[in-house]
Amino acid sequence: MTTLARRLFLALSDDFQHEPDNHFSSPSQACRYSRGEITIKSNKSSRNRRVRVAANAMMSMPSTSTASVEGFGDHCFKGAVAKKYLSKYGETDKLLMDVTWPSQPGKADIVAKAVLDWAVDNGASVYCHWFQPMASSGVRHGLSAQVHQTMYEFDKDGKPFFKFDGEALLQGETDGSSYPNGGMRATHCAGGYLSIDPLSPIFLREDTVFIPAAFVSYNGDALDEKTPLHRAVEAMSKEGTRLLKLLGYEVDGLINNIGLEQEIFLVPRHAFYRRPDLQFTGRTIMGKAPARGQEMSDHYMAPISRATTAFDCMRQIQMECFKMGIPLKTRHREVAPNQYEFAPLFGNVINQTDQNLMVMQIIEEVASENGLAALLQEKPFAGINGSGKHNNWSIGTTDGINLLNPKQLNAASKNNEIFPVVMAAIVSAIDKHGDLMRLAIASPGNDFRLGAMEAPPAVISTYLGDDMTSYLMAFVESGKADAYAPSKKKLAFGADSISDIEVPAEDRNRTSPFPYGGARFEFRAAGSSQNVSLINTVLNTITAEAFAIVADRIEAGETPAAVAQDLLKVHSKVIFNGNGYDTEWPEKAVEKGVWRIDSGVEAIKKFTDSKNTELFEKMGVLTPRECEARRAILLEHYIGTVEMEALTMVDMINQHVIPSCKKAELGFVKKLEDAVKTITKAVDEIHAAADEAEAASLARVLRLDTMIKIREVCDEAEALCPPSLWTLATYSELLFLDTYPEGDLLL
Repeated sequence: MTTLARRLFLALSDDFQHEPDNHFSSPSQACRYSRGEITIKSNKSSRNRRVRVAANAMMSMPSTSTASVEGFGDHCFKGAVAKKYLSKYGETDKLLMDVTWPSQPGKADIVAKAVLDWAVDNGASVYCHWFQPMASSGVRHGLSAQVHQTMYEFDKDGKPFFKFDGEALLQGETDGSSYPNGGMRATHCAGGYLSIDPLSPIFLREDTVFIPAAFVSYNGDALDEKTPLHRAVEAMSKEGTRLLKLLGYEVDGLINNIGLEQEIFLVPRHAFYRRPDLQFTGRTIMGKAPARGQEMSDHYMAPISRATTAFDCMRQIQMECFKMGIPLKTRHREVAPNQYEFAPLFGNVINQTDQNLMVMQIIEEVASENGLAALLQEKPFAGINGSGKHNNWSIGTTDGINLLNPKQLNAASKNNEIFPVVMAAIVSAIDKHGDLMRLAIASPGNDFRLGAMEAPPAVISTYLGDDMTSYLMAFVESGKADAYAPSKKKLAFGADSISDIEVPAEDRNRTSPFPYGGARFEFRAAGSSQNVSLINTVLNTITAEAFAIVADRIEAGETPAAVAQDLLKVHSKVIFNGNGYDTEWPEKAVEKGVWRIDSGVEAIKKFTDSKNTELFEKMGVLTPRECEARRAILLEHYIGTVEMEALTMVDMINQHVIPSCKKAELGFVKKLEDAVKTITKAVDEIHAAADEAEAASLARVLRLDTMIKIREVCDEAEALCPPSLWTLATYSELLFLDTYPEGDLLL
């Protein structure tokens, strides 16, 4: 039976249910059903819904007879798609390439008319301004916000007609006090305002046109993730352009290009429904390790098996993204069981960030249509790899020259000195502002991820490799800027029939949080559930300051080489080409003066250090008020996350673990009852804290000490409890689709 045929069979099966809670009278009955010990009667309405879901999923898949790229980007208003509709009104797609078009008289009305025509042709009659509230990771579906409004009005006879004008396109308004705002909004002063982002294309999904937008308060305070990113990119461009001009290379502007590697877990949805912790918090807060994990290295880049719906799910995700112009180039299995990855082509930081949020939303929704649940949290399961979102970061000119690609840069600028100057500035920024880089990746899920299993440690260093390091140190000694030519080596396979290949002389260092990769830096510490706007806001802001410092010193009379030499002498301590997992490295890093902040909570508190507020204000990225608000928001987000986890653990112990232990006559009941009291008391203490900083510190102790000890008791009870009496889905059921496929349990 083919995979698609099997899925249709499952959709028609009386036993297949997406919502088991509607049919089970008790958790134990659900547990017995999942193991095939009992069956349930069909429900006609749910069966019809299941057929519809399966059919929709199948129809979205491409024909297997002929491969085609037709339709790519049809639902993204740019390029040839936009040109077709703008030409009707005397314009071309070049209009959209000029980011000032929203302020040009009459242009917004033209774009609005063209967008309306495009929308109607593609079955859309609704639009929204699509924006990114703060503190969304791990809790807000899609990490975005929107209000859907119809693109039609009514005449005096009540007959609807399509209408969408420039004013509706350019701006919107909403209630700013209902989003995390750190005290910048309140019920009596709640105005929040939206303005179109011309750097991120308008796109369409199903019946709705999405207009990417920035979100600020009535006073102009940034209430979102996007606005500071724009400010930081502009600061980096301004200072970088100034520096390059001083070095004899004039460019119109600079932009970041990033590529985001999105890691996820896909688990059977029926098992997901039997895990309150996954449903409410995105990670398992208890669970005995299975007999098999990732120790055999058998999952990484293994075939994506057609024995489960994972393959169809991933293909469908790619197809939906392709329609919207999102180039998901790579898909593969990751290291941990049931862990997968998507990666797109590189693109400008504004657009790539927006696209990644939509990719995350599509992943969750398509997974549900395929009988799966997608887990985007950084560490859903203990004892195996967590998920990251490697932020590959480079700086390019607006005409496409990558400043981190020495060969390309030297050819365009005819000045070998520019590359070591740029590298010296970036190295100095990493060393000086490692605290901000650590803050930027302080998502709650990274508490459990950093420092092991291919995730870098909480020491902020950079790996340049021996070749690059030697080149820069030689530059420090001589002041002479030769062209950097990375060495390569021939790699022989030892068989005459297999050709030798040429590879970089540098190896990969996956323990570094910020390694240089030949033409980019890779911020490996980024968390999978994060909106990477803050990460790139920080990277651009600290780079802007570093460029400004170099430019100021050159304008004051120093030579570029002398400035770069001095920066490398002072800041090269942040370069570490060794093993980041070496147990001695964190202490050595501290001795050298390299930033090490183990606690994400303590990192967040650095937001309002005078060094950092002065930096953000000087670069025009965030005001001190906005820094204070973001500090409060991030701490409150951490506190809220931990509280949800703690209360979920209480419910799981009371509703599942204790009843199972009683039925199995295990001797853990008193310990578990005391554990519930301990958690409840700790939550009360968090609520009684003097401020969010104290509350977050208490929450961290509860999460990383108290709850871990209580988890050990729960996991020990699970290990001894007969499977028929244990009502929570186990790691074995959740982690091995190939062994516990969601459908085969029901056939």
